[in-house]
Amino acid sequence: MTAIEHFAAKLTFETDVADVHVAMETEAPGFVLVDSRSRDAWDKGHVPGAIHLPTREIESRAAELIPPGTSVVTYCWGPGCNGATKAALEFAKLGYPVREMIGGFEYWVREGHAYDV
Repeated sequence: MTAIEHFAAKLTFETDVADVHVAMETEAPGFVLVDSRSRDAWDKGHVPGAIHLPTREIESRAAELIPPGTSVVTYCWGPGCNGATKAALEFAKLGYPVREMIGGFEYWVREGHAYDV
């Protein structure tokens, strides 16, 4: 794999807090943002406009909340958490186009973006 292929693949499957923030400020961000953390974590704070869908519920509930084929971006706590990766894998298994928001909620807050509680 060349460096070009490597970095192109990363950008295909990852996005960052800044890009998600810009998209979420529009009327049509082009994806559904999914918080894959626990209810307790969600209740302490989450990105405005995100939906709460813990990883363990994705297989059984995704189709009722997100139309099949809709692009999805997943996030969890932050770089020390692989919950968004696990959630992205579950969406991919169901055929959704999916990316992971690197940095997660931790970096959303660090960058000074508003959040809901």
